[in-house]
Amino acid sequence: MYTEQVDKTRLPHHIAIIMDGNGRWAKKQGKERTFGHHAGAQTAQDVVKAAGKLGIDYVTLYTFSTENWNRPAAEVQALMSLLMENLVDKLFMEYDARFRVIGDRSRLSPEIQDAILKLEESTKNNTKTCMVMALSYSSKWELTKATQDIAREVKAGTLRPEDITEETIAQHLDTHGIPDPELMIRTGGEERISNFLLWQCAYSEFYFTKTYWPDFNEEELCKAICEYQQRQRRFGKTGEQVEEAK
Repeated sequence: MYTEQVDKTRLPHHIAIIMDGNGRWAKKQGKERTFGHHAGAQTAQDVVKAAGKLGIDYVTLYTFSTENWNRPAAEVQALMSLLMENLVDKLFMEYDARFRVIGDRSRLSPEIQDAILKLEESTKNNTKTCMVMALSYSSKWELTKATQDIAREVKAGTLRPEDITEETIAQHLDTHGIPDPELMIRTGGEERISNFLLWQCAYSEFYFTKTYWPDFNEEELCKAICEYQQRQRRFGKTGEQVEEAK
């Protein structure tokens, strides 16, 4: 059992997950894609609960990308309705989890925007895992927005171009204040990161599994963490340098 093999002294502080495979999971069972999305929503709750039990500080879930707005209108509407069903503090209070959203909120309905603000406020003092929902999000959108914000500061004379650093850019990203993910998981068998946390994942460890998201559970999460713990994170150094620094 991988749940028994996890070394709790070397846990990643932040795990990012691309929740892929809901639609294909549903089709294999002869169901509509929305059936898979409902099952995937339950999996998200279960994984956040499992992460809290382990002691993971942040779990970022790629919930809806800016490109997903191009999906059939009926599916988008179904996803938005499902989102509203889950933006309730009861679930987060049960897990003692915090909630935060990154992404272009302006494209969401006023009702959803209001629900997000209320949930972020009501859970801010919880003490376990922070569930970060990447909603109407893409890295290209995020980096473009950060660049525009920095350019406005330069134009206003409050920032000199030569003073722009990596930290300046990081502070203007939606993820400011959140540590970069040490581990990125993608379910569903695809091996790409689909415009997700491109800046933040510069040195993340990647874990790809063929398991569809609705079938991903605590055991699968622990399996990914165990593999992560077997890797040597070098950050451009040699393996020998890393070993010597221990």
